[in-house]
Amino acid sequence: MDPLLIVAEWWWLAPTAAAAGAAGAVGAAGLRRRARRSGRRLAVDAARHDLKTAQQTVAERRLELKVARAEFARIAAERDAGRVSADRVAGARRMLRERERDMKAVHAEVRVRRVRLSAAKAALPQGSAPRPLERLRAEHETITARWMRYETDPALQISYPAMTDVRQPATAAYLRAAGRANDLRREAEHTPTPAAFSAYRDAVADLEGALETAEHRARVLAGEAPPTAWQEAAQDVLSKSAEAIDQAAGAVSAAFAAWSARKRPRDDR
Repeated sequence: MDPLLIVAEWWWLAPTAAAAGAAGAVGAAGLRRRARRSGRRLAVDAARHDLKTAQQTVAERRLELKVARAEFARIAAERDAGRVSADRVAGARRMLRERERDMKAVHAEVRVRRVRLSAAKAALPQGSAPRPLERLRAEHETITARWMRYETDPALQISYPAMTDVRQPATAAYLRAAGRANDLRREAEHTPTPAAFSAYRDAVADLEGALETAEHRARVLAGEAPPTAWQEAAQDVLSKSAEAIDQAAGAVSAAFAAWSARKRPRDDR
């Protein structure tokens, strides 16, 4: 067949295929936009935002580490030339080690953020399932309801008075965390961006931790729970310190008594 006849016969295929491809791309983009507007991908976008922020922090810490290494090398050279003291070198070495620890910490944070991103993708809600912001609000309300039991239940008020005593540091810390979570909730609801959702999510996690701490402290004061490990360690250190002081005092007393006993016969002679 004449090529010109083929072109004339099938000229409409190319624009139709192009239109179909464009329609598919527009449709996929529309689905993504609808998913974002509905909040279905909010947790995923927030996790991706957190990962990007952590990666930016890695770049910043890497630069700080390079500066610390260069500064340590400069001061070490100055010491070799006799122009700086050993204290300056020790200070530069401490700074370098601190920057190295910071670098390890931010690398670990990046790994955690990658895992959270994978978890958020796996938990992407389907159909009519609650959206991430709805789930986070429900979690927040559950924590608040758990706290309100200590405010409204007379039996709990009597058993754990520390939970409603704002003079208790753990209780005051919970109330501060609650105020911050409420503020960030309003911001996330008004402007549901990945950054706002991330901040609200972290605030709810901090709130739950503060409630756990306050409850444990209230149980300790009520005599129902042992102190935490660090409190036990501190008490052990204090006990050992007191014992060491007593032993040292006893040793000094014994040495003084022995010296007095040796000196007395010489005085008699």
